[in-house]
Amino acid sequence: MPKLKTSRAAAKRFKKTGSGGLKRMKAYKSHILTKKTAKRKRNLRKAAMTDSTNVKNMKKILPYI
Repeated sequence: MPKLKTSRAAAKRFKKTGSGGLKRMKAYKSHILTKKTAKRKRNLRKAAMTDSTNVKNMKKILPYI
């Protein structure tokens, strides 16, 4: 069986945690920030875990991470 290819786009966006989960950064923090409250922007800074419904597909496109 040939080697699997890693999705480079996904590899740049997700990191594997020690327990095997996938860590990601939150969206909506790149532009149009003036109308967003400080509290909302502060919460967008924090990393989040990938939802369990998506993990199976994510592991498929990130075979070696």
